Amino acid sequence: MTLQTKTQDKMRQNKNQNKNQQHEPVLINEVLQYLAPKSGDSYLDLTAGYGGHARAITAHTGSLIHTVLVDRDINAIRELEKIFPKGTVSLRQKDFLSVSRELVAEKQQFDIILADLGVSSPHLNEGSRGFSIKHSGPLDMRMDQSQEITASSLVNNLSEKDLTDILMRYGEEPKSKKIARAIIEARPIETTDQLAAIASKQWPGYSKIHPATRTFQALRIAVNDELNLLEKSLPLWISLLKPGGRIAVISFHSLEDRFVKKAFQGASGDKYDAELKLLTKRPVLASPQEIVFNPRARSAKLRVAVKIKKKGN
Repeated sequence: MTLQTKTQDKMRQNKNQNKNQQHEPVLINEVLQYLAPKSGDSYLDLTAGYGGHARAITAHTGSLIHTVLVDRDINAIRELEKIFPKGTVSLRQKDFLSVSRELVAEKQQFDIILADLGVSSPHLNEGSRGFSIKHSGPLDMRMDQSQEITASSLVNNLSEKDLTDILMRYGEEPKSKKIARAIIEARPIETTDQLAAIASKQWPGYSKIHPATRTFQALRIAVNDELNLLEKSLPLWISLLKPGGRIAVISFHSLEDRFVKKAFQGASGDKYDAELKLLTKRPVLASPQEIVFNPRARSAKLRVAVKIKKKGN
């Protein structure tokens, strides 16, 4: 039985065991191929979510005591506690920048580092979390529900200029100014379906993607400070790799991928102080077969690099 067949069988089992969550990790076969986990490897998952990638990787490493799983969402941590017996792995409920700084201070290093920057399916499927365009709920969008800033506080309090800037910068929304003005005129806005309707009106007859997609993306990024955390974390992740260790980052839109590409290319290349060797010259995309059963994989981009072993290491 091949690695890919074993992984697919394992994923089917996991899906049956966890039907309530219905979260399919993207690019799972490609992640295993490039990270090549082996017995005894230490493993850091900076966005462990509901454990899809972590299950597959630890099935090969078998080294739970050397595994650190991170997530901002307390609900994800609770699910991880069900999957991994108490005391077997280190679970940390914080944003990945905070944990990365802690691990650097602790002088820890890992053979495998993974960051899947996508939003988990439960976030999108549960209207109460406020991420979903399809399911009505409060304008929340917080990964960490203990933080104060919500999508509602941004939508209902920012100036038109600031809203326009967020929609353009984080959503790359061509009609950012029109949508921002419509938001101001419709205040107060309390639910996701209200916001989705406002954005949709600015795109009559447009159906390639939901017309509110970029608006929701921009607000989610702003609420959770995602790009700032990513930019500051990437150099730390490189320092957290052991010589010969591998890092994989899965992004879901051009802004994220741009940061990952820049960090990896900046640390690699034909120069004396290069730290990384790129294993993917271009981002790896999901296969047509995967997109059929997991449509959210269609925008996933995987980049992988290995830490160069210096003389004396």
